[in-house]
Amino acid sequence: MIESQRHSYHLVDPSPWPISGSLGALATTVGGVMYMHSFQGGATLLSLGLIFLLYTMFVWWRDVLRESTFEGHHTKVVQLGPRYGFILFIVSEVMFFFALFRASSHSSLAPTVEIGGIWPPKGIAVLDPWEIPFLNTLIPLSSGAAVTWAHHAILAGKEKRAVYALVATVSLALVLFSRSYVVFANILVI
Repeated sequence: MIESQRHSYHLVDPSPWPISGSLGALATTVGGVMYMHSFQGGATLLSLGLIFLLYTMFVWWRDVLRESTFEGHHTKVVQLGPRYGFILFIVSEVMFFFALFRASSHSSLAPTVEIGGIWPPKGIAVLDPWEIPFLNTLIPLSSGAAVTWAHHAILAGKEKRAVYALVATVSLALVLFSRSYVVFANILVI
């Protein structure tokens, strides 16, 4: 005889997707490093890892949606968990960046004897803030403005403008991705 559930919590069934996602991430990472160092088969492993990751994301999200909608496991109590988890994630990110900026300002305002008592330390080349950092800030801000434009065009029912804005958003994202890829590839080669 099957007993009915006496609580509003959802006990998750065993799933193959966490280990599948981990293996896909491992293959993507190893393939990316192999590809950037021109090893044979690196591009293939990178591609297979990305495909495996995308497949895992698709089937895992499919299962979560099935649990929540068709099976009704995501009660009000269960929905609080991800909400609180995301809030804690945001708070931890805020604290991390606060600590990062605090450490940076402390190092620049009171450099230690170990680094020669000067900031930046000898041998560190400082980037001109009006070159790469400026562009890497301007591109995401422009992309955000373009997606906001698309949102307002959709709300106003102007489909053609929405498509233009979304094309601009995706184009800016591709520019930023290609710039980041070149920078990281150069770092790994050095």
